[in-house]
Amino acid sequence: MKHRNRKPRGNKTNVRKVVIMAVLFGALLIGGSITAFSNFGGNNNSSSSNPEDIQQLISNLTNPIVPGAAAIGNGDAPIDIIEFGDYQCPFCARFNQETKADLISKYVDPGIVRFGFKDFVINDLPADKLSTLGAEASYCAAEQDKYWEYHDEVYRNSRGENTGWVTQESLIDFARNINIPNVSEFADCLQSHKYNSIVVENDIFAKNLGLTSTPTFLIMKENSTRIAAIEGAQPIEVFDDVIGQLLNNTL
Repeated sequence: MKHRNRKPRGNKTNVRKVVIMAVLFGALLIGGSITAFSNFGGNNNSSSSNPEDIQQLISNLTNPIVPGAAAIGNGDAPIDIIEFGDYQCPFCARFNQETKADLISKYVDPGIVRFGFKDFVINDLPADKLSTLGAEASYCAAEQDKYWEYHDEVYRNSRGENTGWVTQESLIDFARNINIPNVSEFADCLQSHKYNSIVVENDIFAKNLGLTSTPTFLIMKENSTRIAAIEGAQPIEVFDDVIGQLLNNTL
């Protein structure tokens, strides 16, 4: 099993020590072209303090790779949270079902956090690549301004990893469930694998950052060179802790 989830513990401080890693970086490794210092991933062992490299990393993290898949929230929010996830990951589904709504109502709606998602397709099997197919479907939905509705619908229907629930037919049914305006257009997009290269690009980006599990959340404050990382389907209290520390400049 390639993903892992760290179970919440009774003591919030202990949870924080286990699942949150403050990352001081110049720029993390991007596509093999930018050197980095990071204690988050094992692949990065050099450093850069070039401001242009730092801004490039932040831009790659926060800008949508497809226009219709922009982050939720106010563009002026001081905190960005980027989830790296896989549509077949059961712990990603658990976060989406148990914690995401609280995060949105508590931090995104009031304009404190902007929340985005990037694909990290660790549950693909070579024979079918169904995690990639699910991610491609999300961008087909984005063409019709239904990215986040589709994202949530897929996770509502999650049946675990590689259990056969992700098919072209089921992904088209999910589009119908959210009343996508043009089902035929969505189906044509999905069957053409139009967004395959986009999903591959996201996946390579995640791996080059040194990420190893889903879901992983990278959390950063504007004008800061520190990133917090949370692994697993953690409760809202863990996000409260990290966001509070970033806002108070104590992380």
